[in-house]
Amino acid sequence: MLKVENISFGYSNTLVLESVSFEANPGEHLSIVGESGSGKTTLLKLLYGMFDLNEGSISWKDQPILGPKFNLITGPDFMKYVSQEFDLVPYFTVGETVGKFLSNFYLEKKAERIQELLEIVELSEFSKTKITHLSGGQKQRVSIASALAKEPEIILLDEPFSHIDNFQKHSLRRNLFNYFKTNKITCIVATHDKEDVLGYANSVMVLNNKEIIAKDSPKNLYQEPKSGLVASFFSEYNLIDNTIVYAHQLKPVKSSNLKVEVVQSYFKGSYYLIESKLGNQSVFFETKEPIESGTAIYLEILEN
Repeated sequence: MLKVENISFGYSNTLVLESVSFEANPGEHLSIVGESGSGKTTLLKLLYGMFDLNEGSISWKDQPILGPKFNLITGPDFMKYVSQEFDLVPYFTVGETVGKFLSNFYLEKKAERIQELLEIVELSEFSKTKITHLSGGQKQRVSIASALAKEPEIILLDEPFSHIDNFQKHSLRRNLFNYFKTNKITCIVATHDKEDVLGYANSVMVLNNKEIIAKDSPKNLYQEPKSGLVASFFSEYNLIDNTIVYAHQLKPVKSSNLKVEVVQSYFKGSYYLIESKLGNQSVFFETKEPIESGTAIYLEILEN
């Protein structure tokens, strides 16, 4: 397994991560979430051996993963890292880029592997297109396909769908994460998007203030968030009587002890998110129809 034991790291004299420990099993999908600046990208780079640790150790199947002090070339052979910046040769074609590190001794197998990977990232028709002519989202997909070419045991993805539009994001996410699962590739994803997590991740790790503040299954974290930060990752929430209550857990009723005044209705597709006021506090709840501003509404808290 991937074993991270008591690692700490900082830039200059500023610690970014402190006493961080966790494990990931072969074939597991682990999501790392947290606010911008919480250390998600730094952690991925440490896992890939791009920096030297201040303290602690990282290993995969008992093999240490070490930084630049010990390795001329960053990153172990069994691992690939896909960053948010694309290190692609502009005048290579998509096919050349994906097959760059595949053996030329078996050209037919190489061509089949390139085609398989391009189908996974939905770029089959772009095999002969030069990188310079691609959009940012297409380049991101090429980077992912290239990382998979030599079948890594672990893949590290930093915001893997951030440049990809919603028209393709959902099917691409399914293709990719199902491929990892089928091929038992350990997948560690730094993300700010709950859609990368729900339905795919085996476990979620929440970073805040240099440390891990929660690590559990997506379902457990969603149903029993230990803090507002955790709840806010999944959905709009309220803090009522020191209890976290999601917007969908509040239902309008004829009478209750919770009376609010509607401020605004936001169309969300299958429902409306209603912003209301309880004294100076904002309270959000969901309804099927919009409610006129200024309307007084009684609310009841439902079970999650």
